[in-house]
Order: sequence, then C-alpha cells, then structure tokens
Amino acid sequence: MTRQPAPQISPVMRRLSAYIAQALGTPLPAAVVEKTKHHVLDTIAAILSGSRLPPGEMAISFVKTLGGAKEACVIGSRMVTAASNAAQANGMLAHADETDDSHSRSQTHPGCGIVPAALAMAEREHRNGTALLRAVALGYDVGCRLTQSLDAIRFRAEGHSTHSFGPMFGAAAAAGALAGLGEREARHLLSYTAQQASGISCWMRDEEHIEKAFDFGGMPARNGVAAAAMVAHGFSGVEDVFSGERSFFVAYGRAGHAPDPAELVRGLGERFEIMNTDIKRWSVGSPIQAPLDSLLELIRAHRIKADEVEKVVVRVSHQGVNTTGNRDMPDICMQHLCAVMLLDGGVGFESSHDRRRMRDRRVLALRGRIELQGDDALTRAMPSRQGIVEIGLRDGRRFRHHTKAVRGTPANPMTRAEVDAKSHELMAPVIGKARARRLCDAVWRLERVKDIRKLRPLLRA
Repeated sequence: MTRQPAPQISPVMRRLSAYIAQALGTPLPAAVVEKTKHHVLDTIAAILSGSRLPPGEMAISFVKTLGGAKEACVIGSRMVTAASNAAQANGMLAHADETDDSHSRSQTHPGCGIVPAALAMAEREHRNGTALLRAVALGYDVGCRLTQSLDAIRFRAEGHSTHSFGPMFGAAAAAGALAGLGEREARHLLSYTAQQASGISCWMRDEEHIEKAFDFGGMPARNGVAAAAMVAHGFSGVEDVFSGERSFFVAYGRAGHAPDPAELVRGLGERFEIMNTDIKRWSVGSPIQAPLDSLLELIRAHRIKADEVEKVVVRVSHQGVNTTGNRDMPDICMQHLCAVMLLDGGVGFESSHDRRRMRDRRVLALRGRIELQGDDALTRAMPSRQGIVEIGLRDGRRFRHHTKAVRGTPANPMTRAEVDAKSHELMAPVIGKARARRLCDAVWRLERVKDIRKLRPLLRA
C-alpha cells in the first residue's frame, strides 16, 4: 500500500493553530485582562437588555423547542440547554439591538459572537474565569484578523457580511481553546469553521433586527461552538484550510486584490485586537456615535435648547448615511436620535428604543429640521467613524463640532466606571439593581470564579 505524503501545512497555519492550542496556558498582560473584562461585562449587559427585545424573545422561544443536553444557560431566562443552542440564543440577544461592541478595522461586532460562544463552552467544560478571559481575548485576536486578512472594507463593499465571517472564526477559536483542543485539532477546527463561514450584507434590509441578530451574533456563536464540539468529539478534517488547492483564500480572493493570509498571525501575542475594539457609549448604531458625541458637546457648551434650533446638518461617511438615514427603527435612525438628544439633553437605552416617540409631534417637527449628508472626507477616514454636526439657531448663531475620536474607541476609551455604569443601567431593569450590582462585581473579579457555572444564578431573569 502506497503511503500518502504528509500534508503540507503553511507557516501561517502552524503559528495560528499553536497559538489557539496554547492560549489557555498563556498569561495575558494586565491591561489586556482589564480590557477583556470590559468587553465581557459589556456583552453580558447587551445580552440581558436584548432578552426583552423582539429578536431576543424570538431567540429564547426558538431555543426552547430544541431540547438538548443541559450544558449552558440562556442568559435572561431559566433555560439550560446544549452549548451550541445557548450560544445561538445568547448571540442573538447580544445583538438584539445596537448595544454591543464593534471593531472598526475588521468591520465586525466581535463581542456578540465571541463572548456567547466562550461563555457556553466555558460552562460546558467547567472552566474558570481566567480561562474564559484568555479564550475571549484569543477570539478577538483571531476573528478580527480574519476579516482584516480579506481587506474588510472591500470585502464588505462586495456584498459579504464581515460581521458574520470574523466573529465566527473568533467564536470557534475561543470555544476550541476552552474545549482543550491541541494544535492538530485546532487546524481541523478552523477547517470546519471555514466550511460554515458565510454571510451576505443584505442584513441591512432587515426591518425588525431579527435576522441581523442571527447574522451578527447567533450564527457565528452557534457555528463556532459546533465546530469546536465536533472536533473535540473526534471529527477529523483538512489540515490547512488557509493554503493550497481550493483553500479559503482561493475561494474568497478576487482579481486585482489578493488576500493577505499573513495578517492572521501578524503580531500575535503582541498586538491584542481587543485593545483596538470599541465599546459604545450610546446604545445605538455605530455611525450615530460620533454625531451624538458632537451634539452633546454643543448642547453643553452653548446651552442649546430644542426650540432655538433652526437647522441641524449632520455629516458622516456615505456608508453611515446608507445605514442610518431615516430608518424605521429608533436605535439606528440618525435623524430621530439627534432630535431626541436635542429635546432630552441626552440619549439613554429607554429613549433610544421607544418606538412611540418616532410618532411624537415634537420629535417629528424637530427631525424635519435635521439634514443628514454623506461626506467624502469622512468616508476616506474610514474605518474611523467620525462625525460633524453643524447647528444653526433662530437668532443667527452657528456652531460646529467635529468628533474624530468617539468616546469608547481606543483613542478615547471609556473608564471602568463608565463601562460599569452603562452595564448596570442595561441589566437592572431585567434582573434588578441588587443582582445587577453583584453581577458587575463578579465580572470585575472573574479570576476568583472557579467554575463559570457559578454565575448562573446571577444571569437568570
């Protein structure tokens, strides 16, 4: 019998699979640990608040029909189910609206796919809090690099959903590390993930945010956990899906613009992508963050009242106009949210999700004086999501503010206290103020948690 030659494995795959296999045993720098806690708490808060929104309610009711081994909890409910089911539900809850984090350069919302996958597998495997933190940081490293290796902005412009591709690989890496996969198994894990990787950006036409919640969070989390569970069970696979004949990069390459597979391992262990990930100050769509920052600065600096306003011009990237211009959902409608901020002096979770106010006469009257424009310079500044707000008052005064570094971005990060306050505000209406306080404190002290299942009583509704 002729012996088959050993499979060719690229240096990129060898480095990446080793990094995944060694992640749980490799300490993280203190700053990375701290930032990872910020994103775990921020995502759990998004999950709990999302459990009471239509996409979250739909996800919970669907997963109830699936049954499955009692491996992981569905946050915001009393259900314990199979890890892949819990990951799908919690992923959808995490992106039930626009509360979760985002990573500009990779054009992804990493947390809503990666954190639910890591939580589910950590519960299944009885992992401790330190293992969870290392797995989550790993997921951000792998997932964000994946779409960057494809030139994320171009890849998305061509119709692919970067928001599905990157988080799926990140979820798989996090879940695979928590499942205890070795280097060869990690290679198989990536192949099973690549076979499931998909997504087209027609999610922009989803009017109820339900499919979008699945595309951004539910599908990536579920598929990543499924890939890890199958390989942990003994499934074998292709040794290197990223190189050779009919590889992932062959399938998703395009004429005139070759992918960059080396980006998958560039700076691994030195450049931690979670440090480059944004946490939203406002629970609204990403392109709206900068205009709200600018508008708040103008309101505070000049004590502007809504009835003084003659006209407002908001400038963002052309992509931002396409995503947020006169949308039917309050939390992703630029003109509506600017009107609400002018009337209220701020925007909270409740006001940004109040559909009734989209029919309010005062809001509509003010909204009619707000003009949204695409700006070539701000488009060229992408992936930096900048915004310019110009206000003209009835007395002739004119004011302008350009936000270049949105609050919550790496250039203007939120403090632990700010993340804690945002998270507590989102969680308290669902689980009560006292339990929300205990949950926040538990995440800040995750290294002391010996088994992630110990958090279940705090995560139930």
